[in-house]
Amino acid sequence: MCLVILYFRFMLHEYINQTPVASLIFLFTVVTSIYTFYNPEYYGKYMLHPYSVSRGYRVFSVITSGLIHKDWTHLFFNMFSFYFFAFQLERMMGHWQFAVLYIASLVLSDLSTIVKHRDNFHYNSLGASGAVSAVVFSSILFNPGSWILVFFIPMPAYIFGVLFLVYSAYAARQDSHINHDAHFYGALSGLLITILFYPGVVQHFLSQF
Repeated sequence: MCLVILYFRFMLHEYINQTPVASLIFLFTVVTSIYTFYNPEYYGKYMLHPYSVSRGYRVFSVITSGLIHKDWTHLFFNMFSFYFFAFQLERMMGHWQFAVLYIASLVLSDLSTIVKHRDNFHYNSLGASGAVSAVVFSSILFNPGSWILVFFIPMPAYIFGVLFLVYSAYAARQDSHINHDAHFYGALSGLLITILFYPGVVQHFLSQF
């Protein structure tokens, strides 16, 4: 038991030292999401409300909506994807570049939702979907040949990315506070920001095929 505890302490120390930004985002998102599961009054305060944001109110919700999730399944899906791609991506990109990618994509991925629902007072949305999509597709640019395990099924990263968007397009049609539209725009933001930082990544990506 002591060896297990020591191992996890060592791994946590390594993650924090090597990937401090991804570690902080992961821990903070999990903690705030779980907190709101048991304190639902905070949903109304921190969810994205396009009607208000488009009128200059509750602009902070563009960020805070990415720190909370609808339920355990929603949280698991986003953090599962984040875990498999974000820590590796921060090592490849650098700390401040990764931070810019995540935060900028979180904001940019919500813009279409704000425009689309700016006159719908009753619409709210939440989740880190846009920023996580940016992380997934940025990582695929750097390492398109990587494989991940999805429910114990090995899958190429680029196939996972495509399925990620297909599911989001389908789910966006459902009546839900989860902002599935942000997946597509988050992925696009992640690709563009990565290319802006590292123009040579496009040639690298194409050479892998």
